[in-house]
Amino acid sequence: MRIFENIINHKINTITADELLKYAQQFNITLNRPQANKISAYLRGKNVNIFDDSQRAALVKEIAKSAGPETAREVNKLFMQFTKS
Repeated sequence: MRIFENIINHKINTITADELLKYAQQFNITLNRPQANKISAYLRGKNVNIFDDSQRAALVKEIAKSAGPETAREVNKLFMQFTKS
């Protein structure tokens, strides 16, 4: 299970705006290109563990500051899809 978490976290920490938009569409989450650009730029290189509730919450708060609270809620939904076993 740890390998799975490492793969997901690596993907989150290196995600591009296009990939983020693709996942958002796949999971029916509202996200536009400017938001995806901001979020992917913020995530790049952060080394965040989205399986850790406190790290994920802190990340969502930071996303809310730059992209807005509604977008942060949508991104959190996406993270929750990624962390489902």
